Amino acid sequence: MAVRVQREDFDIGAELDALTRDRHDIGAVTSFVGLVRDIAGDARIGAMTLEHYPGMTEKELARVEAEANARWQLSATLIVHRFGRLEPGDRIVLCAAASPHREQAFEACHFLIDWLKTSAPFWKLEDTDKGPQWVDAKTTDDAAAARWNKSQ
Repeated sequence: MAVRVQREDFDIGAELDALTRDRHDIGAVTSFVGLVRDIAGDARIGAMTLEHYPGMTEKELARVEAEANARWQLSATLIVHRFGRLEPGDRIVLCAAASPHREQAFEACHFLIDWLKTSAPFWKLEDTDKGPQWVDAKTTDDAAAARWNKSQ
């Protein structure tokens, strides 16, 4: 299990290689990479600034990661989330789940990103052609996360 919050970029291939190196119990790895778009609705985005609360952010990401490991048989997990000023095309987040079997890895990775979108304490400010705009929570993200509630 690994969680990192960092300003600097990451190398997807190197991260996944490190996750699986010398691990012969892994039969599948799934990953999700989030990127900065250049458009939001009808506004052009020139950059996005992600702010977070150090300490609290890592704690919440670790909680989400631990929940995934409790729900699925996983061999390894990884969450790397960036903060600071990012431009269109820059990588924001990498979530990866490794398991002996693909279905466990797929479900866990999907869970990780759904929950990160709604529970990770990041604040996003988009620099748009219409001026700066804070990114509000989306009901579609809440609905995606709600499908993972244990009571359902």
